[in-house]
Amino acid sequence: MDLAVVVPKPDSEARIADLEAEGVYDDARKIREHDADRVELPVSDRPRETDFDRLVEQDDPELRAPGLDDLLRERGWSDAERDRAPSSWAVVGTVILADFTDCPRRAEVGDALLDLHSEADTVLARGGIDGEHREPDVSVVAGEGDTETVHTEHGTQYALDLSRVMFAPGNKAERARMGEVVAEDERVLDMFAGVGYFALPMARAGARVTAVEKNPESFRYLAENAQLNGVSGNLDCVLGDCREVDSEADRVVMGYYDALGGGPVAEAGTSEGGPGYLDAALDNLVSGGVLHVHSAVPEAELWERPESRLRAGCERAGRTVEIGARRRVKSHSAGVEHVVLDARVD
Repeated sequence: MDLAVVVPKPDSEARIADLEAEGVYDDARKIREHDADRVELPVSDRPRETDFDRLVEQDDPELRAPGLDDLLRERGWSDAERDRAPSSWAVVGTVILADFTDCPRRAEVGDALLDLHSEADTVLARGGIDGEHREPDVSVVAGEGDTETVHTEHGTQYALDLSRVMFAPGNKAERARMGEVVAEDERVLDMFAGVGYFALPMARAGARVTAVEKNPESFRYLAENAQLNGVSGNLDCVLGDCREVDSEADRVVMGYYDALGGGPVAEAGTSEGGPGYLDAALDNLVSGGVLHVHSAVPEAELWERPESRLRAGCERAGRTVEIGARRRVKSHSAGVEHVVLDARVD
């Protein structure tokens, strides 16, 4: 007999925690919608300590697909070994990216991940991002070893080689958002375009985008992706330093973590190699335009550090700034957040 308790949808997470604590939550079955306002949480026995609306019997319950922990347990992995396996991963096109750290028997974990994701054919261990060109450090763990793929998000296609160019799966919502905030025929400057992370969704939305990328490998995919997505007519790809571009824009995207640094900044607001990134952005942004500034910030300095740097740069340029939305995109590293400021600059 497959039992479930009916609870209000807004209370479901708290009730699951209560059922787990009581030892009666059945995580082998999926949660099922009961009606517009309530869901059915699967249980192994009638709860005695958890509140619920009613107890029901389920016909033909839907079982959860096995997870990585289940597969490794079936293959003889101990609790201690499974604790060292990746707790999360991302599927990018046909490639699985995972953080293996001190995981034992990586090839076995890679094979298990391929069993979980039939659409993938390669598993990569993800390291850091190195150098001025933000080049990824990855190694093949299992599968065919083909690191080149086409990844699709919200209709946008990204061709890329994950062994040569970076791709941040955690920025998915921000990439989609940028395609929603632009207006048709709006002029946009994307200063750190990469393979078209933000430029492609904006161009697909009808904006006229100048996308600048310094890394020749990323630039090659940027140009290819403009063709792949059918936006070559309104996406101008520029290979070079974004601080040297002259492009009048209604909106500027600064998608680099150190965008507010811009290298060694002198008292006059310029770096040794030319104008700083923020100075260049303001030079191109029309009065009343919108600036999207990404930054990696220690938790203790949110939001003071990025806001003070942005305000100081605008003051230096004789511009006024009004900071609107402040968003956390994802965790960048331990104690450091990847954030974005949206600002109107006059």
